[in-house]
Amino acid sequence: MLALMNLWVYPLLIIWTVVGLLISPVTFLLWRGVSRWSVAKIMRHFIWLYGRVWMLIVLPFVSFKREGFDQAYRQRTPCIYVINHLSFFDTFCMALQPVSDIAFVVRAWPFRRLFWYTAFMRWARYLDVEDAGFSASAEEARLITDAGGSILFFPEGHRSRDGELQRFYSGAFLLAVKLNLPLVPLCITGTDRLLPPGTFCLRPARVRMQALPPVDPAAFTGEDAHIVMRKQVKAKMALKLKEMRAVD
Repeated sequence: MLALMNLWVYPLLIIWTVVGLLISPVTFLLWRGVSRWSVAKIMRHFIWLYGRVWMLIVLPFVSFKREGFDQAYRQRTPCIYVINHLSFFDTFCMALQPVSDIAFVVRAWPFRRLFWYTAFMRWARYLDVEDAGFSASAEEARLITDAGGSILFFPEGHRSRDGELQRFYSGAFLLAVKLNLPLVPLCITGTDRLLPPGTFCLRPARVRMQALPPVDPAAFTGEDAHIVMRKQVKAKMALKLKEMRAVD
């Protein structure tokens, strides 16, 4: 089963990536002409579609389920998402989201190493907080959310090696307070089984994504508002992840 999965997924993923790169210029022009969307919104949608096709590729070996999104999306306004980080494939699984207009906050290394993806990240206006810094990133985030997009953070900053939540950085929570936007915590499980740390060998898995109720930044006041919010959100996510793993 493992050999079959890897012989199936990796070649098809490479083929889909190459095909996607080749058809993207024509598809972009057609999409632009029909939708009149901005370049950034189109590219975010293309990245979302790329992830959706990847999910179809791995579907014979991986089951996907999302929960809680009715409540999280009841109020369709731009928001700040935070999600735990277990695997390289977490970003692909963001295609589980029912919406595509989401700009990711990433560290500098994807811009420097994923050369086939760098242009798409820049066109999608992904935020490189490591090189740009928080102030410049916050202003860029304001432009994105003013145009109707949302922002997604991996607040741990890196993949967890043991599946447990690591230290949360404050950027997402500072931004939620600064822009007065609801913050939606997302919890994901199973991607660490799909691609365990330190290996390239894919394994069958059950991937689950749970959206928690939005958190209103107005409920937190004072100079340490973002710190209190960060601690409360992390505690809620840790509890939900424990419940999700117990079911899995």
